[in-house]
Amino acid sequence: MLYHFHEMHRTMITPLTQWAEATATLFTNPVSPFAHAPFAQRIAAGYELMYRLGKYYEKPEFELGTTLVDGETVTITEVVTVQKPFCTLLHFKKDLSAKDLAKLHQPKVLLVAPLSGHHSTLLRDTVRALLPEHDVYITDWTDARMVPLSDGAFHLHDYIYYVQEFIRELGPDLHVISVCQPTVPVLAAVALMATANDPKLPKSMTMMGGPIDPRKSPTQVNDLATEKSLSWFENTVIDSVPHNFPAFGRKVYPGFLQHAGFIAMNPGRHAQSHREFYQHLIEGDDASAEEHRQFYNEYNAVLDMPAEYYLDTIKTVFQEFRLPMGTWEVEGQLVRPQDIKNVALFTIEGALDDISGSGQTHAAQDLCAAIPTSMKQHFTAPKCGHFGIFSGRRWREEICPKIGEFIKAHA
Repeated sequence: MLYHFHEMHRTMITPLTQWAEATATLFTNPVSPFAHAPFAQRIAAGYELMYRLGKYYEKPEFELGTTLVDGETVTITEVVTVQKPFCTLLHFKKDLSAKDLAKLHQPKVLLVAPLSGHHSTLLRDTVRALLPEHDVYITDWTDARMVPLSDGAFHLHDYIYYVQEFIRELGPDLHVISVCQPTVPVLAAVALMATANDPKLPKSMTMMGGPIDPRKSPTQVNDLATEKSLSWFENTVIDSVPHNFPAFGRKVYPGFLQHAGFIAMNPGRHAQSHREFYQHLIEGDDASAEEHRQFYNEYNAVLDMPAEYYLDTIKTVFQEFRLPMGTWEVEGQLVRPQDIKNVALFTIEGALDDISGSGQTHAAQDLCAAIPTSMKQHFTAPKCGHFGIFSGRRWREEICPKIGEFIKAHA
C-alpha cells in the first residue's frame, strides 16, 4: 500500500511544484517586472529549491550526440541492437562508413550497467570517455513498473542469461566492462560459458567497484544486508505497482524507497549540497547551480527493481556469499570462476569507496585462479570514492586510459 500512498502524494503535490517552478521563473525572467523587485533573486532561489525538492524526475537522456575520433567530430546515433522485456542492448553507433570504421580497429566493448536503483544514464560519463577509441554498447535496464506481468518474472539468473545473450550477440571479439552490482552476474555468466567451452567467450572482462566478496571490508550497505533477514526485506521494502503503470500488480522494490536509502546514507552531505545550491542562485553563480541541477537530475531519477531479482541478490550475494564460497548454482549449474582460462581480468577499486569496500572486487583475482598472471591486472584509484571510479576527472584522466591500454593489450 505504501506505493499507492506515494503515488497519491505525488499527484497531490504536482500542482504545488508546478506553481513553484512558475513563480521562480516569474522572479528571474528579465522581461518580468517581478524580476526587478527587491530580493527577487532570493525569492526565486527559494521557489526553485522548492520545485526541485518536490518534482518528479524522469529518466534522463544520454545526450551523447557526438564524439572526437582522431581529432574529428563524429556523430553518434543510439541504435537498439537487442530488445528484451527488462533490458535494451543499446549501441552508440558512429556515423562513419564501414571502410572508415574498419580502419579505426576500435575494440568492441559491452558496458554492463547496474540494475540497482539508478538508470543506465548514470554511466553517461563512462560511455563518453570510452567512445573516442571504442565501439560501445550498454545494457539499458527497463524500469520494472513499465514491464507488464504478462512478460513474466525476472530473477538473478535471468540477468545472467541476458548478459550471456548479449555477449554471444557481440562476440567473440568483445571486451566486457561491469560497474558495481553487475560484476557478480557478469563473472557468473562468463564462468558458466567457460565451463561449457562456449566459443563466444569475451577477450577480457573489467570489473569496477563490485561486491564479488562482500565479506571483505564490509560497508554500511553490506552490514544492512547481513543484519536483516530475507523476510524483513520482503515484508518491508517490497510493494506492488499501482494501477496507473503498465506493470500493475507486479512486485517490485520501488525506486522511491531506494532513493530514500541513498539519501539516508549521507543526509548531511545532501542537505549541505542543497544549501549551497540556494546560495549559488542568490549569488548568481550559474555554473555551480547548473552543475548541481545536472547531478541531481541523474541522482534523483530512479527505477523500480523486480522483487524476485532484488531478493535473489540479497540472499545469494550479500547474505550467503555463494560466489566466493563456491556454492552458487544457477538452475543446477555450479558457477566455477576457476574454469575461466583465456579471458583477461582487470579489477578496479576506489581507495575511498564506501559502497564496495577494499578487496571486494579484487577477490575476483583469486577466484579466477586459472587465468595466467600475465592476463591479470588490478588498480586501486587513490582518493577515489565509488562514483569517482566511473565518473568525473579521475575516471577520465586515470582510470579510463588504463582500461583502454588493458583492452588493447588483450585484443
